[in-house]
Amino acid sequence: MAFINYTTNTLTIKIVYYGPGLSGKTTNLKYIHEKIDPAARGELISLENEQERTYFFDLLPIKAGYIGFFKVTFQLMTVPGQVYYEASRKNVLIGADGIVFVADSQVPLLDANTESFEGLRRNFQEQKVDLMTMPIVFQFNKRDLDNLIPVETLNNLLNPTRLPFIEAAAITGRGVFQTLREIAQLTVPRIREKVLGHGLDENSPASDKGDTELI
Repeated sequence: MAFINYTTNTLTIKIVYYGPGLSGKTTNLKYIHEKIDPAARGELISLENEQERTYFFDLLPIKAGYIGFFKVTFQLMTVPGQVYYEASRKNVLIGADGIVFVADSQVPLLDANTESFEGLRRNFQEQKVDLMTMPIVFQFNKRDLDNLIPVETLNNLLNPTRLPFIEAAAITGRGVFQTLREIAQLTVPRIREKVLGHGLDENSPASDKGDTELI
């Protein structure tokens, strides 16, 4: 559900990084924010508790060119992975245009990954959204560590239809921007089609001005 703001001529595409606690969602955003051109990013907002775990979400707007007359911005957000933040996860997912599922590749986290993915599916069902219609990229993170779940196993459990997947080590930046590029390539064409299909371009009438939600 991308949002168009006619006052600023901007179109915002919302990407949510989802996954179990401490899988590397926040690490992805922090790395992107650190390495990307400061002129092409906004402020990184991070809310953390005393244990330095993601408490709510991180927000990172990234400028991404134009669709028609509108300047595109990616809004990257994470959800809290801990099970007791279910309500926060549901709220962050509202209006998502694409999902990056960050799986923890360590063997002891196998069940946590599958439970988190089922939670994602369940949360979208409550919003009457079919997860399989949502652009998704899987990031199999922490591939730099030992005692790892084989990639084939992760795909069989989480990604049997073989949607795009990236092997990553977000702490060093491996696979971080590749993951971002993959989800951008999946979401931008869909949003462009919706913009053109709704006739929302520079020729839209003045009465349409304001915030527009693309359903």
